[in-house]
Amino acid sequence: MHKVIFDTDPGVDDAMALLFLHRHPEVDLLGITTVFGNASVETTTRNALFLKREWKIDAPVARGANETFDPARASEEEWPTFVHGEDGLGNIDVPEVIDMPVDPRPAYQFIIDTVRAHPGEVRLVAVGRMTNLALALRHDPEIAGLVKDVVIMGGNFRVPGNVTPVAEANIYGDPEAADAVMTAPWKVVVIGLDVTGVTTMSRKYLADMATEGGEHVELLNRISQFYIDFYAHMVDDGMLVHDSCACVYIVAPQLFTTQGGPIRVVCGGIADGQTIQKPDGFFFPPGDWDNLPNQLACIGIDSDGVLSLIRRTILTA
Repeated sequence: MHKVIFDTDPGVDDAMALLFLHRHPEVDLLGITTVFGNASVETTTRNALFLKREWKIDAPVARGANETFDPARASEEEWPTFVHGEDGLGNIDVPEVIDMPVDPRPAYQFIIDTVRAHPGEVRLVAVGRMTNLALALRHDPEIAGLVKDVVIMGGNFRVPGNVTPVAEANIYGDPEAADAVMTAPWKVVVIGLDVTGVTTMSRKYLADMATEGGEHVELLNRISQFYIDFYAHMVDDGMLVHDSCACVYIVAPQLFTTQGGPIRVVCGGIADGQTIQKPDGFFFPPGDWDNLPNQLACIGIDSDGVLSLIRRTILTA
C-alpha cells in the first residue's frame, strides 16, 4: 500500500486526481491538505470537503496556506475562474458551506505529524502550489529524511510554460516554495507540462466513464464540462489531465520516462517560476546547482496507458 497525503487546490483536474487516489486499491489516502491556487484556500477547502462528502472519502481534510511562502511576494489574487469556474469546480453550484469538520491543525502541521507517525512510508503528492510543503520543511526540516518521496505536478523543462513563456502555473504561483521543495534532501519527482501537456482525455471518453460508473463518476463528468470548454483553444473537445498524471506515477512509474539531476526554480525577473534541471552527465563550472539532491524530471509518458489506468481505477466501485 502507498500511504499518500494529497496536497491540492480543487480545482477540476484535482477532483479527478482525488477520485483516482480514493479508488485505487493500492493507495491508503492518509489525508487531504488544501492550498490556495485555483481558488482561495477557503474555496479549495470547501471543495475538498464537498468531494469528501459526495464520494464518501474517509481521509481528513486540513486547511493550508492562503499566502506565498515568502510574504514579501504576496499580493491580491485574481483566481483563474475562467479555467475552473467561479466555484472552483466547474460552476456546478457547490454549496457555500459544507457541514463537515476540518482537521484542527494547519496543513503543514498535519503533514509533519503524519510523516512522523509513519517514518519512511508517506508519499506527498502535491498538485498545487508547493507552499504547504515548504512550510512543513521550515517548521521541521528533519521530515525530509522521513518522507518516502514527493511527487509534484508542476514545472516544465523541454516545453513552454502555460502562464508565461517559461513558467507553469503551480510553480509560478509560489517560486520560493517550489525552490525550497526541489532543493530539500528528499526525493522529488516532477510531473510537469512535458508529459501532462500531451495527455488528453476527450469529452466522450469521460462521458462513457460516467455512463458506466454511476452517480459518483457522473459528478466528475459534470464538474469537468466547464474545464473541457476552456481547453477548446488547444484540445479537440477534451482536457489535459494534469494532476491525475502525478497520481498515476505513484502506482505505475513504469508509464513515465525520467531524467535525473538537481533542479532549481528561478525566483524573480522575466524568468520568474522557471524550472531548470542540471541533467546528469553534463559538466559545468561551479554554480547554484552544486551539492544539491538529484531529483527526477519526467520527460516522457505512455499517455494511452495513463488514461487506461485512470479509467479502470475510477470505474472501480
